[in-house]
Amino acid sequence: MSEEHLLRERFRSFLPVVVDVETGGFNAATDALLEIAGVLLTLDPDGRLRRGETWRFHVQPFEGSRLDPASLAVNGIDPWHPLRPALSERDALGRLFKEIRAALKEHACTRAILVGHNAAFDLAFVNAAIARTGIKRSPFHPFSSFDTATLAGVAYGQTVLSRAAIAAGLEWDKESAHSASYDAERTADLFCQICNQFQPLYVAGQRRLAALPALDEGPGNPLLEPAPLEPEEP
Repeated sequence: MSEEHLLRERFRSFLPVVVDVETGGFNAATDALLEIAGVLLTLDPDGRLRRGETWRFHVQPFEGSRLDPASLAVNGIDPWHPLRPALSERDALGRLFKEIRAALKEHACTRAILVGHNAAFDLAFVNAAIARTGIKRSPFHPFSSFDTATLAGVAYGQTVLSRAAIAAGLEWDKESAHSASYDAERTADLFCQICNQFQPLYVAGQRRLAALPALDEGPGNPLLEPAPLEPEEP
């Protein structure tokens, strides 16, 4: 069985993509998106998830956006630094989405699903930037996500990323934290660790389903499971 088939089957045709954003505040409608990183995952033939390739983009604050000094103090970003290679929101998302669409095709998945630590925050900023830029073909499910804060709370009793990573046996460098790429990679490692430790539960569940007659699930709810992406226009 190929890796692509396994990854498609593991999450019911969804492709998990780990995302972290660094921002100028907490309000996705008004505050600037300043960095975005995305991490793909791979699946070994034995069904173990591993972190794959990372993409990271600096983003220009959109016109009229708010920049909270307290948020900038935490993430250490100077939005106007002359050596900061920042892209417009549309270009940054376009480049990231191009890579995700290629992975969707490679793994024969229908949609990407965002994995994040406090995923609602990351997805809100991604969706707000999509709306501002008029991007029509987001590869992500519009509202479903996998939240590692929830998963780590269940698995390790910890919801803060640094403490959850340490509890999971992962390294944590506090000097590198609050960089979109570092936080996304640690989140990816955490997600993989939890999924791999839960693998016996997944295998048992698949065996129970296989032992039953095929379920007639009907056409499905298009809001919950959007149709596959249409091919890009030439």
